[in-house]
Formats: sequence, C-alpha cells, structure tokens
Amino acid sequence: MEYDVRDLKLAKEGKLRIEWAKQSMPVLDQIQERFAKDKPLKGIRLGACLHVTTETAALMQTLKAGGARIRLCASNPLSTQDDVAASLVKHEKIPVFAIKGENNKTYYDHINAVIDLKPMYTMDDGADLVSILHSERKEFLDFVRGGTEETTTGIIRLRSMAAAGVLKYPIVAVNDANTKHLFDNRYGTGQSTIDGIVRATNRLLAGSRFVVCGYGWCGRGVAMRARGMGANVIVTEVDPLRALEAVMDGFSVMPAKQAARIGDIFCTLTGDVNVIGKNHFKVMKDGAIVCNSGHFNVEIDLAGLERMTKSKRQIRPFTMEHVLKNGKRINILGDGRLINLAAAEGHPSSVMDMSFANQALSIEYMVTRKKSFPVEVYPVPPAIDKMIAKEKLAAMNIAIDTLTREQKKYLASWDMGT
Repeated sequence: MEYDVRDLKLAKEGKLRIEWAKQSMPVLDQIQERFAKDKPLKGIRLGACLHVTTETAALMQTLKAGGARIRLCASNPLSTQDDVAASLVKHEKIPVFAIKGENNKTYYDHINAVIDLKPMYTMDDGADLVSILHSERKEFLDFVRGGTEETTTGIIRLRSMAAAGVLKYPIVAVNDANTKHLFDNRYGTGQSTIDGIVRATNRLLAGSRFVVCGYGWCGRGVAMRARGMGANVIVTEVDPLRALEAVMDGFSVMPAKQAARIGDIFCTLTGDVNVIGKNHFKVMKDGAIVCNSGHFNVEIDLAGLERMTKSKRQIRPFTMEHVLKNGKRINILGDGRLINLAAAEGHPSSVMDMSFANQALSIEYMVTRKKSFPVEVYPVPPAIDKMIAKEKLAAMNIAIDTLTREQKKYLASWDMGT
C-alpha cells in the first residue's frame, strides 16, 4: 500500500485520539453502522483532500465501511495530525499522504498521489484537489462523476469555475448546509481559533483589543468567543449588511486602517487576499499579534511584510517575530495559515459530527441517485440537513414539539386571518 506519513510508530497514540473524538460523534457513528450493513459506496473510488484530523479519521472509517476505496491527503500543509495519519495507514489500511509542516512541493505531490487513484468522486476542503484535476491532470476528469466541498473558500472557487463554464463535474456544497455552517463555522471556528491563538501566544485576551476581519459565520463565531474571554472586539467589514449586523450585535465597527492603529490581536476570516497588508503593518502597535483563520494564507500580505522586515526570529512555536525597519515588532502566528489547526487541534469533534455527516450522506446521495447530475454546484438536499439536526438533538437527549394538525392546516392556508 502506498502512503506518505511522518512515522507509523505514532499510530498507537493516533488510534486513542480517534477513539476519543468518536465518543462525541454519534450521528456519524449511526451512519457508519448503516453503511457497514448496506454498503452504498461499494466499488467507488474516492479521493479526499481534507484536514487530516481525528474527526476526518472518523469520516474515513465511515466511508470505508460503506465500501469505498479511499485515498486521503491534507488540504493544508500545517493541518495534519501526524499520529492520526499514521493510525489511518496502520490500523485502517487507508492510504494517507500527509505530513504536518510539509512544503508546497510535497503538498502538491500528495494531492497528485490521491489523483493517481483515478477517483470517481472527490471530497475537497478548499478546492485544491478539484483545481489540480481541472488544470494539470485533466486526463483524469473522465473518471470523475461528482464530488463534495467542505468550505466557504472552496465553494467560492467552484462557483467561479461554474460561472466561467470550466467546471467539469457536479459538486455538492456541503458548507452551505445549515447543519454545517451555522455550527461548524460559527461555534467550531470560534472556539478552535481562540484555542489556537492562546496556545501560540499564552496572552491574556481579557482587556485586549481584538480585531476580527470579516463578519461571516466564522467571523461571528470568533467575535463571540473573543468577547466571552473579555476582549474588546472590533470588526472590520466590506459588506454593509454584515457591518450593520456586527454593530447591532454590540461590536465596534471601523475601517481596517483605523483598527490597525489600536488593535492588539488581529484575525482574518474573509476568504480574500491581502486583508491585512503593508499599510496596516506600518501603523500597528509594537508587539501586535496577527493571524488568519480563513482557509488559505493569502489573507495576510506576508510577502509585503517580508519586504518591511529588518530581522525575524521564531520566538515561540508557531510565532514568528518580525522586527520592522521602523523598529516595531509584528508577530505572525502559524505562518499565516489556519491558526486553529496550525497551533491547535481544529474544531471539536461534536460539531464536526454534523459537518462530516453531511459529507458522508452527500456522497451517498450522489452515488445512489439514479439520474445523472448536470454540471453545477448543488446545495445539500434539505431532507439530509433536517435529518442530521434531528439525529443530533436525539443524541443530546433533547426533545422538541411537533405541529398539531390544526397548526399545519393554518400554516398551509391563506384565508384564515384575524
């Protein structure tokens, strides 16, 4: 079996951590039990490019139980948990190509190793796998029937491809499911991002000025959790509706240039490029901390910062201190990559339970649907979304009300007024 992981001797530790994560993933566990009986993915070759974490391991076990033949690589050079990668290879016999801290060449070599499987379905997180298939490995597109995408960033790329007429196979936008983005993006990103920042810096958030760049669901989550830690949260935005919502949620809202002068900690979550750049670094306080929790490390203009830097040093793990020509120090966390995975362990497993339930069921939906899909980016079917929410509530021993016959009739009518 082909694979490329750091060290198989780490497998024992990885197996224990996977078991711990799965204790908080009851919905995915139910799907795995059904998949093991029904084998809905039997004969399917599946190429996955995801963060190689304990939760992803649980998803891989589920897909394998369903009969899929899998290859897995990392969707970010710093997001791999090496012990988990080793456990998947040793204990699950799943070919994994992922090493934490791999360079760009190795990162793309690993993606190509997944493509070598000739996947019939892809499972992506950021659309790098899809991008390589559509650019450098076009000959393998003939094998692909469909795929899924996990992230906001990936869906932005895929919709751009679809609009330009270059997307060659249908993809389900898992991120757009309510049981994904309302929970994973908000509560998962909120908690794990704060976790990564604190692990990397050990700085007190209470009383600090914490700048959140972008008020999408991820930004909302980080702003909420930073405020909960006692930080004075400032939001920067380009969308007037989101900016207005941030104001109504009780946060200060201002242009990034103004926030740069007063912020202590900065976190980007926009999915766009150069959100923090040269003009911001120039006016930042001495000792400012800058990080990113968007998918790619393009949100911070690292090349621009390098040109302003007189010297730099690794002052803590995942903390690079840049001394600028003006004498000020700017601290970049996790090489500008996803701080929640670079310096911490990513989202808690209980929230990834729903995200990866969407992944598993969306792949099953595409595989078992009799009619072929036209080439588009599709939403997760509402029935799947609702079912996952119901199963999650049941696993938490929470009951809710149901509509009476009278209430259903009223909601379906138009002639019953006051």
